[in-house]
Amino acid sequence: MKTPFQIDNTKVEIEQILLVCVDFPHIPDFDIAVAEAVELVKAVDGHLRQTVTCKRNQPHSALFVGTGKAEELAEMVATHKIDLVVFNHELTPTQERNLEKVLQCRVLDRVGLILAIFAQRAQTPEAKLQVETAQLTHLSARLIRGYGHLQSQRGGIGLKGPGETQLELDRRLIGQKIARLNKRLSEVKKNRAVQRQNRQRNKMPVFALVGYTNVGKSTLFNALTKSEVLVKNQLFATLDTTARRLWLSPDTSIILTDTVGFVRDLPHSLIDAFSATLEETANADILLHIIDISDKNYEEKADKVEQTLHEIGAIDIPKIKIFNKIDQISNTKAEILRNNNGLISAVRISAIEPQSIELLRQALCFVANELKGQTQ
Repeated sequence: MKTPFQIDNTKVEIEQILLVCVDFPHIPDFDIAVAEAVELVKAVDGHLRQTVTCKRNQPHSALFVGTGKAEELAEMVATHKIDLVVFNHELTPTQERNLEKVLQCRVLDRVGLILAIFAQRAQTPEAKLQVETAQLTHLSARLIRGYGHLQSQRGGIGLKGPGETQLELDRRLIGQKIARLNKRLSEVKKNRAVQRQNRQRNKMPVFALVGYTNVGKSTLFNALTKSEVLVKNQLFATLDTTARRLWLSPDTSIILTDTVGFVRDLPHSLIDAFSATLEETANADILLHIIDISDKNYEEKADKVEQTLHEIGAIDIPKIKIFNKIDQISNTKAEILRNNNGLISAVRISAIEPQSIELLRQALCFVANELKGQTQ
């Protein structure tokens, strides 16, 4: 069965996309949300033909945007030959199905869009496992879409009773596949737990890079560890957790991990599916919260990261803020900032400037030695 977010390398035509963003009273910073939605659409390599915004007090139960706006969108779809309409909101399966009937084209909600991006980015077997689990979980509630034979009875060896509908069969098969994927992911978790135990025996502290997507985590990781993790100026360029041993001085070293970037309203299905990866964050000794200080909305995005850290049980882990991209801010120099107790609380750097990297190494060495002193 074809889905809009299959993991493969086949070449497809660039889809024409219409983006819909609804301004509800409970949504703060609507303009920021729209700008991020545009970046999400660009990340799936489609052609964004137009962005439509409108206001509502609450979602329409059947069509999310209401009948009049849905008819207006249908006209735009026909006029501009739109292949895909993306809603920057979470739709119910019924709303998604009804919209497809009215618009006469495929519809994706925010969860489906992020899944599509993750499916394109997944490279390692572990990332593909996690993405496929999230895909199937999301898809299982939407199986009725596109089926003209759902009520046909199907019987056979091993099928329940005298027969079951195609829909019931597909849901059961998807449930079985999700169970198999979760079993394989549990093995991944066990392997990671063994690796963590080995690091703990070696008394090697773990520092995890966290932050909003596209703030420069992978660039910084590469600069510190001389690695070649993929770096791209787009959302969710990195999905896989990468860990490297980083020597900070002849007698001090740490494990540095690069993790998937966060985003506002990260779907819970993704948080659940990526628990094996996010555990690396939740089990770190120190979190390095990377913040793009050149982004005018950096404070709001930093708050979203804090919310996600709370969701994955990592909010109480000691954090150091790394204000990145100072090269794009005038009259801002690289420096280490300390709190009233003399402990390092933040570092201002540019991940592309060698002197900044050296300053950060000094800060990390100081923190690592402080940790060493606490554990002895």
